[in-house]
Amino acid sequence: QDGLKQCLAEFRQQLAWVERLDVTLGPVADPVSQSASTSDAVDPENDFQREMSFYRQAQAAVLEALPRLRKLQVPTRRPDDYFAEMAKSDQQMQKIRQKLKSKQEAMERSEKAKQLRAMRKYGKKVQVEILQRRQKEKKNMLNAVKKYQKGLSDKLDFLDEEQTSSQGNKKGNASQRTKKGPNAKRRYKNQKFGFGGKKKGSKWNTKESFNDVSSFQSKVAHNKGPGKGGKGGKKALNKRPGKRARQKMKNRAR
Repeated sequence: QDGLKQCLAEFRQQLAWVERLDVTLGPVADPVSQSASTSDAVDPENDFQREMSFYRQAQAAVLEALPRLRKLQVPTRRPDDYFAEMAKSDQQMQKIRQKLKSKQEAMERSEKAKQLRAMRKYGKKVQVEILQRRQKEKKNMLNAVKKYQKGLSDKLDFLDEEQTSSQGNKKGNASQRTKKGPNAKRRYKNQKFGFGGKKKGSKWNTKESFNDVSSFQSKVAHNKGPGKGGKGGKKALNKRPGKRARQKMKNRAR
């Protein structure tokens, strides 16, 4: 403590108060409790109490220093007619203001032109999408007409406008229509000329067909089925007549 006092005495300047303007006081009285709070009453861990203590101490210093400054005739407020010239002249500031205004107008024009370009681009994009959709619908309709002419489809859904507009989104239905099979003309040609490929030996037995006896019928194999001359059966209607009957038929023809 003695060393601190010695250091304080060394750098202390013996000047008038108006040159130093130092005020050391306690905090001002609390308006709620009407009593000055001491340092022991302030909890240093409580931020709100600590800041309020600093605020009241600064307030007490102002209340102490202002009357002393007025007593020494030291002005503490700016005069009403105070005028401070700016570093830049009014003409230069006017030029800067005009430049900023023209720059803002140019930005507004650029933004408006950008919006117009975006609107035109969007309109063109919509127009292209509409044309593409119409071309796609036309193509789908022509494909449906061709399929109907070839017999691959027997429906006339492409004539309906509502179904034509949604034809592009119904690829599953279109694929189902193509699975109807060929028309009568195509089936006749397929039956007459075949489907191409190897035909010789197509009816030969294989190991699998030889071992497959699922279609074997004993009654038919042993002449016991209906229409046979076996036991319990009936005479076949297309049975060849006997020799005498054939001879009589020849005599009648003569």
